[in-house]
Amino acid sequence: MSTIKHPVGRQSSKVYRRRRLVVGFGLLAVLVIIILIVVRPGASSGESDSGSPSADSAGEAPTATDAAETPVPEASAAVDGSPCDPAQVQLDAVTDAVRYESGQQPQLSLSLTNTGTNSCVINAGTAAQVFTITSGAETYWTSTDCQTESSDSQVTLKPGIVVSSSTPIAWDRTRSAVDTCDAVTRDGAPAGGASYNLSVTVDGIEAASAKQILLF
Repeated sequence: MSTIKHPVGRQSSKVYRRRRLVVGFGLLAVLVIIILIVVRPGASSGESDSGSPSADSAGEAPTATDAAETPVPEASAAVDGSPCDPAQVQLDAVTDAVRYESGQQPQLSLSLTNTGTNSCVINAGTAAQVFTITSGAETYWTSTDCQTESSDSQVTLKPGIVVSSSTPIAWDRTRSAVDTCDAVTRDGAPAGGASYNLSVTVDGIEAASAKQILLF
């Protein structure tokens, strides 16, 4: 059997040149691929990915804060700023309950309703409010007997809109009088199921009816 032996030793210069060309072409191909990945031909600087808004359009979109600050126009009735006609003001005495157990203090307040067709102005401040507790023909308590602070408050009443006092007045279930304001204790109002009536006036307007409550 004959064997073929490859020559050993330095090869010709043509072989080396071919090898360098192959290696050079390989490096060039790698550089081209890297450049294509970085440059991304077909995508211009002025365009953005589909479905994503550009920076300019995103800046122009209204935000929730902008929308909240936009005033909403309201339908308004004719406002002439004239004082309310007492005949067109419904005043009601209001309590937080009808029956009060021992130790519970009635919370007294009021509501105003303009029954007219135009808005009007009324003084509904504490200086113009008077709450009165009676039983039969006897007056037991009046809010102005020992009132220390009061203020005027001009309020606009819109037709058909109920306006209520914001802070109730507590009745401590005692008899009041202007000469008992500095007393340490005052006579208590009878309880045990006793019936009392709350009347109220505002700016000279008197409630059409009193509110009945029971003390136990």
